[in-house]
Amino acid sequence: MSGGPARMVQIVVADDEGAAVLTEVVPGSSTVVVPLSGPLPAAALGAEVLVPPFAVRGTRFQELAARMPRLRLIQLLTVGVDQWQGAVPAGVTLSNCRGAHDAPVAEWIVASLLAVLRDLPRYVHAQAASAWAPGQAETLAGKRVLVVGAGDVATAARARLEVFGATVTLVGRAARHGVSGIDSLDDLLPHHDVCVLAIPLTDSTAGLIGASRLAALPDGAVLVNAGRGGLADTTALDAALRTGRLRAALDVTDPEPLPADHPLWSAPGLLLTPHVAGRVAGVGRRAYTVAGHRIASYFQSL
Repeated sequence: MSGGPARMVQIVVADDEGAAVLTEVVPGSSTVVVPLSGPLPAAALGAEVLVPPFAVRGTRFQELAARMPRLRLIQLLTVGVDQWQGAVPAGVTLSNCRGAHDAPVAEWIVASLLAVLRDLPRYVHAQAASAWAPGQAETLAGKRVLVVGAGDVATAARARLEVFGATVTLVGRAARHGVSGIDSLDDLLPHHDVCVLAIPLTDSTAGLIGASRLAALPDGAVLVNAGRGGLADTTALDAALRTGRLRAALDVTDPEPLPADHPLWSAPGLLLTPHVAGRVAGVGRRAYTVAGHRIASYFQSL
């Protein structure tokens, strides 16, 4: 990378891997490592950039942000920014990590959808019971897939789904070439076999898929959620699954983590993974690299 910040920039980061990558990618920078627990290094309070860890559980880094008088940029390692809603100090820029997770999340979308269509969870249970129980499944070829989203993850998913012979429709905030507008969602749902959620959680997208939109999907349709759990009404989805009319693959839930006694665990036709779509080997370095480029660009633009 050529160029870089015109002056020394101090960055707070949560681990040594991030410190090493950011020092390499952002010329003229220095880092302060603030672990998830333990004493807070005094030098952290004077930094201008905060890079929180992937999963912000609790308030340690939000509280730290409020105590950093020179803070100018909060650079996330995730695409979603919902965990920081209401926690960004006035005058501070919040930046996501778009472009870091599109390939692995798109792979999860395809893998989970194939698993549901080919009924793989049933065969896993049969194997555990030493039962030879062949059955008939479905193919992804020819399926009509509606992807709610038009960003990096959505376009990466479309490319992979089309390889399998699926017909893919993207839905964005506004209609444009190759993308339908969100205002057409209700018209599109009845004509698609699969609905994939690949958008961030915001005030306007919370509860986007409720009981009426689930009912609009055709019998046997599959809901795939790789965005945020709050995009879909959990109670309505659980009820729809228990009728046997719909199936689902979820990497995210609401609430999250899903409590052990939550009814969704036992919902029929559901494949559930614990928010791991983007958790693959090398994801840390890739995310920190993208974050580093964004940090450098931010200070270059000042």
